[in-house]
Amino acid sequence: MSGILAGKRILITGVLMESSIAFHAAKLAQEQGAEVILTAFPRPTLTERIARKLPKPAKVIELDVTNEEHLNRLADLVRDELGSLDGVVHSIGFAPQDALGGNFLNTPFESVATAVHVSAFSLKSLTMACLPLMQEGGSVVGLTFDAQFAWPQYDWMGPAKAALEATSRYIARDLGKQNVRCNLISAGPLASMAAKSIPGFSELADVWNHRSPLEWDMSDPEPTGRGVVALLSDWFPKTTGEIIHVDGGVHMMGA
Repeated sequence: MSGILAGKRILITGVLMESSIAFHAAKLAQEQGAEVILTAFPRPTLTERIARKLPKPAKVIELDVTNEEHLNRLADLVRDELGSLDGVVHSIGFAPQDALGGNFLNTPFESVATAVHVSAFSLKSLTMACLPLMQEGGSVVGLTFDAQFAWPQYDWMGPAKAALEATSRYIARDLGKQNVRCNLISAGPLASMAAKSIPGFSELADVWNHRSPLEWDMSDPEPTGRGVVALLSDWFPKTTGEIIHVDGGVHMMGA
């Protein structure tokens, strides 16, 4: 099969709904020739149902990225299915409700710790769990929301994403010798499951209606999925530790 991912084997996390960025990344990856395996938590059956809408069947493995037992068994489960991996997509983020929606100054550390563990440290955990399968090198791609700024309602997910962005750079530094690249896509706001969990998300998203040089469609995750697939491909062979903005250009606008 032709395509920029022809012959590649890719693990993708975070397929929750058809509106998920991860779903579109998986769909495009298959269309570009990749074999795809999915991970899911907390409801693998939900992901299995959504996976049926992909162009080709995809196995779903239960994976809680904060569970050492799940992480330790991941390589063996993927090896049984695909043999090896060429790429990993980290599309995982979570913060408890008291860490969002204007409660920044009152959020307890336990909730902050959960947000950072699930949203940032898990990039390292997932990458290291998959590393034994990337003997020939590979590409790790994560998803962020521009952590240079303090966004309305986003609260502790902001510092968690800043930690994710720093984590990606350190992974890029330490795994470069093994020809493993690690990059992030910084996406504009999308009407995904993750967005719906943020109180007052529409206030944040409204920025794009006024400041985006390119017209931004919150209901279309495909441009972001295309960015993920591009970074998984061999078309960025010497790019690592980078953040590619797929946000209509809002990141570079001044006043």
